[in-house]
Amino acid sequence: MTVLGTRALNRATLARQLLLDRADVPVLDAVAHLGGLQAQEPQEPFIGLWSRLRAFDPATLSEPLTRRKVVRTHLMRRTVHLVTADDALAWRARHDAMLRQRVLGVYRAELAGVDLEELAAAGRAVMADGEPRSMTELARTLATRWPAPGPRALGEMLIAALVPMVQLPPRGLWRTKAGVRNVPLSSWLGRAIDPPSPDATDPVGQALVRRYLAAFGPAASADLRAWCGLAGLPAAVAAIREELVTFRDERGRELLDLPDAPRPDPDTPAPVRFLPAFDNAILGYQDRTRIIDDAHRGLSVAGERVVLVDGRVAATWSVEADTVTVTPLGRFSRTDRAAVAAEGQALASFLSDGDSDRVQVATAPR
Repeated sequence: MTVLGTRALNRATLARQLLLDRADVPVLDAVAHLGGLQAQEPQEPFIGLWSRLRAFDPATLSEPLTRRKVVRTHLMRRTVHLVTADDALAWRARHDAMLRQRVLGVYRAELAGVDLEELAAAGRAVMADGEPRSMTELARTLATRWPAPGPRALGEMLIAALVPMVQLPPRGLWRTKAGVRNVPLSSWLGRAIDPPSPDATDPVGQALVRRYLAAFGPAASADLRAWCGLAGLPAAVAAIREELVTFRDERGRELLDLPDAPRPDPDTPAPVRFLPAFDNAILGYQDRTRIIDDAHRGLSVAGERVVLVDGRVAATWSVEADTVTVTPLGRFSRTDRAAVAAEGQALASFLSDGDSDRVQVATAPR
């Protein structure tokens, strides 16, 4: 079986993630291809798409949010993702059990003795009036009936797991600060959520496997689980295994892939790219060594924005006033420093609507 080295996997990831060459595709197509964008921080998807799409205009993401073509909802890994409306409806039921388990993992003691089906029915009844509510408002409405858990546990279970919700605009719009206001997903989109499939081969799971490999492959089953949070996908993988190709990584793990997906030459040049916080190009793997050194793995879960140099995480970045500040994790060559500065200037211009192209690259490593 062919062994794919770290650099080969890196270049495949960059190509699938639209980070090797900026793509000239509509925003909806990009969001769908990527399987959604991690959106816990509302402005980060704009940076993620700027780094991936040619001549990206933030309005082309804000508009689909207001037109209900994309939604902000709890999905993969119980985190807020920006996904297309079609994917939200198709995938939500398949994530239900995982979402419940993850919330219970945090609030098991507080929710002990609470009938979750009864709580879900009560939550749906409250939200049936169509009024947007914050998590706290919804929880307080039900707190007299379930006083013991406290509003935080009730709210998290209702909003993130029991009642499929979307976070309404203006939250998530470009340069807009707004609190979280929730309405049920099906009422916002005017369509019912696809029901769970009775098919033991897990057709929704099969679709998730294909979509994941298209955007993240070649990858191991453990990587797939790390991306979506779903443990029960062996039947889906088994059902489509004959249409997949397999490789090994240098650790000996089996890697699955779509036969015609891009796997560029490992020596393909990789441009500097600035990634937003919690980008799935990093979080979408259990083994992240294809893109980030183990010594820096903690950055990927700490909300640090990172810079890719030659395809790998080589610096962190932040914005102070109108200046993009880059802090290297190691020494930059003169060529790399110039490339980072040039891309940082382009990012500063994007973030300021052309008012500033200031970038500062620290000389000392972090």
